Amino acid sequence: MNEPIWLVIDDDPTFAGTLARSLGRRGIEALTAHTSQQAMDRLNNERIRRCVLDLNLAGESGLQLLPRLLEKRPGLEVLVLTGYGSIATAVETIRKGAINYLCKPVTVGQIMEGFEPDRPEPALRSQPPSVEELEWEHIQRVLAEQEGNVSATARALNMHRRTLQRKLAKHSRWRE
Repeated sequence: MNEPIWLVIDDDPTFAGTLARSLGRRGIEALTAHTSQQAMDRLNNERIRRCVLDLNLAGESGLQLLPRLLEKRPGLEVLVLTGYGSIATAVETIRKGAINYLCKPVTVGQIMEGFEPDRPEPALRSQPPSVEELEWEHIQRVLAEQEGNVSATARALNMHRRTLQRKLAKHSRWRE
């Protein structure tokens, strides 16, 4: 495998491992990381060129990790995955430097196509998001505005910090 390595960042080891193996069957070597620290450590490998980043990393925000990845590795192509897509989050991820934003569930083929420059526009959702999805997206937007600070986010949302932590933990258990 002479191609540059891909990095799959997802807190779900099963999903990350399955995606890495599926990429391997297509001739793409892929490493996995389950935390932001593991991801930053993996970038020390000079051959990593592409990254698949989950928006929710066990309560951490992939939106906060994205600029750090790009700062450490300028030119890194990052595709963001999420279980709860919204226009606001899509715009924010692209603004922060991602090359694409896809909603789970996705296939390996869709991920690979997501890195292609002349890819077709993604289809719109057939149904509006649920109240829970809207709440989650709002929490993620405020969390990004507060630079990942959970206490500041809880204050901005006029929510008790523990309540916010429970919501973040609950979402990480919903796993797409």
